[in-house]
Amino acid sequence: MRRLSLPLTLLTVAGLAACAIAEDAPSRATQAAQATPETPAVTALAIGSKAPMTDVKMKNVDGKDVTIAGLKGTKGTLVVFTCNACPFAKAWEQRIVTLGNTWSKKGIGVIAINPNDPAKVAEDGYAQMKERAKARKMAFPYAVDASSDIARAYGATRTPEAFLFDAEGTLVYHGAVDDNRDAAGVKTRYLEEAIKAIAAGQAVPTAETKSVGCTIKWRNAKA
Repeated sequence: MRRLSLPLTLLTVAGLAACAIAEDAPSRATQAAQATPETPAVTALAIGSKAPMTDVKMKNVDGKDVTIAGLKGTKGTLVVFTCNACPFAKAWEQRIVTLGNTWSKKGIGVIAINPNDPAKVAEDGYAQMKERAKARKMAFPYAVDASSDIARAYGATRTPEAFLFDAEGTLVYHGAVDDNRDAAGVKTRYLEEAIKAIAAGQAVPTAETKSVGCTIKWRNAKA
């Protein structure tokens, strides 16, 4: 299993304040050992697992409720946990939107989910989500994980963090979008390669990479 280590560029003081940064997601054992009410222990969904909480309703930026099951594509489903405020989410946002807009027309169900508590970071509020989706011309749902429980069920810890399921709802890829925060420096497009593989009925070349980004700002966090 290939792992990922990304170069980090300098962040503003404001960005650092809004974003607890980890270059690599911690191991499952480390997550449990370091769990606090603000950063609860979660177990990453294993490759080969079925998608959890697919029938839970989430409020989309258009005001309507959506579910992961309702968005399931004929060739697969992409779930990306992201947000508005994180500098890493912003850096990868256009690449995520491009992938989502392209593949949502080609049999891949796509949803971006914001699990962050806007009481902790105001920029992650619903109004700001609507503005961001409109500005980026997202052609797929951008929905609120109102309790952060969906993120917990998937074992997400970072924004952004991608989970790709095949047509049968089995997890075939989990991790980063690609290998560089700077779009100009990307050498391997992990998520895009995985999407192309399942769309063609082929094996995913890299099943898991380490997510790089801000820690999730949990709602009603559970230790």
